[in-house]
Amino acid sequence: MIEGRPFLEPGWIVDNLDEIGHRLAEHVLMTVIAVVAGVAISFGLALLVRYRPRLYGPVIGISGTIYSIPSLALFALLIPLTGLTLLTAEIALVSYTLLILVRNIVTALDGVPPEVIEAARGMGYSPFQRLWQVELPIAMPVIVAGIRIATVTTIGLVTVTSLIGMGGLGYLIVNLGIQRYFATSILTGVVLSVALAVISDVALLAIQRRLTPWAKARAR
Repeated sequence: MIEGRPFLEPGWIVDNLDEIGHRLAEHVLMTVIAVVAGVAISFGLALLVRYRPRLYGPVIGISGTIYSIPSLALFALLIPLTGLTLLTAEIALVSYTLLILVRNIVTALDGVPPEVIEAARGMGYSPFQRLWQVELPIAMPVIVAGIRIATVTTIGLVTVTSLIGMGGLGYLIVNLGIQRYFATSILTGVVLSVALAVISDVALLAIQRRLTPWAKARAR
């Protein structure tokens, strides 16, 4: 913070609501793209692992290795291939969701009671019907729990993409805040990031309860 300048300047926030809203929308869009793509890829990998159990170790090992790479290092590896683009940011963000989502989806599907699967098989359900009509509804709470974790994690990671020229709330924290020693911009970006994470988590929990009303009734 520049000496003599107040820590919080509400007037700046009011005067820059359009810019703040634009950066918030960018943050939400990058998060949604990463989580949706991550869920799609992880679901495919989970089904592959389920029918080829020997692949579980390699899939988790590779995704775990990627997850352990610091975000800036991963960006540095990707930039020579894809440049300073949204694609670079999304490849990194999606990669960080895979370990969380693959584990949760596999665990959720493995947690379906065998007798339920046998009953569905005895009723003439095809493998596809068993998956979509029997197994997924039962596994949904655990799957959504993984999506919640991945979403909150991604919201935090999106702020780092400002270091490779992307927008989002990281622009307020880094470009307008840290680089200019402007505390109000930093505080605005941090508060909105935390609020977005909390709201997203609550919204996904509500969706989970809507999709699995029987789980709530059983808990009661």
